[in-house]
Amino acid sequence: MKKNMMKMLSPMLNLPTPASISFMWNFGSLLMICLINQILTGLFLAFHYKTDINLAFQSIINMNRNINFGWLIRSFHANGASMFFIMIYIHISRGIYMNSFNFKMTWIIGVLLLLLTMMTAFVGYVLPWGQMSFWGATVITNLLSAIPYLGNSIVIWIWGGFSINNATLTRFFSIHFILPFIIILFTFIHLFFLHLTGSNNPLGINSNFDKITFSPYFLIKDLIGLIMFMWMFFILTLIFPYLLNDHNNFIMANSMITPNHIQPEWYFLFSYSILRAIPNKLGGVIALMLSILILLILPMLNNKNFLSNKFYPMNKILFWIFIMTFMMLTWIGMQPVEYPFIFTSQIFTTIYFSYFFINFYIMKMWDKLMI
Repeated sequence: MKKNMMKMLSPMLNLPTPASISFMWNFGSLLMICLINQILTGLFLAFHYKTDINLAFQSIINMNRNINFGWLIRSFHANGASMFFIMIYIHISRGIYMNSFNFKMTWIIGVLLLLLTMMTAFVGYVLPWGQMSFWGATVITNLLSAIPYLGNSIVIWIWGGFSINNATLTRFFSIHFILPFIIILFTFIHLFFLHLTGSNNPLGINSNFDKITFSPYFLIKDLIGLIMFMWMFFILTLIFPYLLNDHNNFIMANSMITPNHIQPEWYFLFSYSILRAIPNKLGGVIALMLSILILLILPMLNNKNFLSNKFYPMNKILFWIFIMTFMMLTWIGMQPVEYPFIFTSQIFTTIYFSYFFINFYIMKMWDKLMI
């Protein structure tokens, strides 16, 4: 059995890997750890969860108070979602900065993985049946009503009625349980295409003559990254377990009382700000979808002359402006829908979308100058 296990692992352990890759390539393996954590903790939580609008909130309280280590498992699951998105956003940022979108199929599958993860997180946020869960689900699902002709019918079909009810909660729980297994499938496809081409490297060059085996060199590097990740994760989970939670979600859902400010979880706030920046409902929904789907155009805008961003000083400046824009949009999403936040969100939305095109043209001009 041990020999068979080693045969299965040997393609991974002996994988030729560019010698120059840095710790920024650790986040892919950390995402796998996050996914395993979410599936295992979610499975144990599902044993005690009640898919009933009258019992769901109480079942969460019961997990925290009466189930052995239930509070710990739930804290791992809730904060694991936040760590998952932190790792995803860093992973994507590294891909943009180091031009990993040159590997087109790997990049496209990665963007699809992001969409699946966001969908899983959204339906999962509804399950605790707190005030923000209920009203967040009401607002976000209502966005589909902006679709011409079919919008209202689609919303009623998703809800299973004329408002969010028992049928909605049951459907969201089923979707939340199934989607992680679909994510596993897409993860293997993602890795398959990555192993076909090999990893990118900081220089962005063909490094076929400068490769070493994955084990033990990068295995040790990944283990060090895992130790640092677990250290931060345990601090968040054990010392600040409710730091990233919304206080309204500690109140049972009540369709008769609307919170003063409805907002999604922090990892959706940048898209939520973009949605609010557009005064038209349909336009806002389109901008919301494009905030993620625009990542798919990066391989199409690729200019074969350039290598890595470190050869383009202006591109570095633009990249960090883009990161600051992302952070500002996240912060604005937490603010009320009023002046000056609406105006500033429109400015940062313009900068967010402009980056992808300005970045391309600056690289193209730089290549011409260098030639």
